[in-house]
Amino acid sequence: MKMRNSIIALCVMVTTLTGCFGGKISSSSGRGGELTGTGAGRGFTEPTPYGMTLVKRGFLKMGMEKQDSLWGIKTPVKEVSVDGFWMDDTEVTNSEYRQFVFWVRDSILRTRLADPAYGGDESYMITEDKNGDPVKPHLNWKKALPRKPNEDEQRAIESLYVTNPVTGEKTLDASQMNYRYEIYDYVTAAKRRNRLNPAERNLDTDVQVNPDEVVMISKDTAYIDDEGRIVRQTI
Repeated sequence: MKMRNSIIALCVMVTTLTGCFGGKISSSSGRGGELTGTGAGRGFTEPTPYGMTLVKRGFLKMGMEKQDSLWGIKTPVKEVSVDGFWMDDTEVTNSEYRQFVFWVRDSILRTRLADPAYGGDESYMITEDKNGDPVKPHLNWKKALPRKPNEDEQRAIESLYVTNPVTGEKTLDASQMNYRYEIYDYVTAAKRRNRLNPAERNLDTDVQVNPDEVVMISKDTAYIDDEGRIVRQTI
C-alpha cells in the first residue's frame, strides 16, 4: 500500500513539473543555463562613415608559389589573415577639391576688396588684436562677401574670372589661383621650454633655463611666386 501511494505521488510530481515548465526546460538546457537573452533583438550594424568604404576581412598568400627561376630558391607560402577596416573612397573627392578652390578664390577676393584699387574696405583685413595692438595683417573670414556689390566690389569679383572668346563662358582664371600655406609644429610649440614667459619654462622640473633666452619657433612656408615657381622657405 505504501509502495502504491509513493508511485502515485511521484507521478503527480512529474506531471506538475511538466505542466509548469513545459518547453522551457528543453530550451534552456541547450544553453547550459547561461543568460543569453530572448533572441528577439536585432544585430548591431556599424554605420558607414562619411566618404569611406568597408574593406572586408579576408586572407592573402605571401610568398612565391613557384620556384624562383633566377636563384632557384623556394620561398615558403603562408596565408595571412587581414581584419576588416575602413578606408577613404578616394584620396580627394571632387567636392573636397571644389571646396579648396572656392577657399582660394574667396581668400584672393577678400584681399582685393581690402586693396584701395578696389574700394579699400579695411574690414576684410585684421590689423589689430583685441587689445588694439598691431598684428601682421591677415584675412577676416567673419566678414561676409557682398551680396549686392557696388561698382568697385564688382570689379574685384570680375577680375577673378576670364571669358572664353569662342563660347562666351565665364570661368575662374586658373592662373590666379595661387595660394600660400603654412605648417605649424604644435608639438614643439607646446613644450614647456618654448613658452614665451620665462617664468613658466621650468615649472614642475629641475631643469634650469636661461630667462634671457629668446624663443624662436621656425615655420615652414611655401607659395607660388608671380612667375609660377614654387618657393619653399623656413621663417
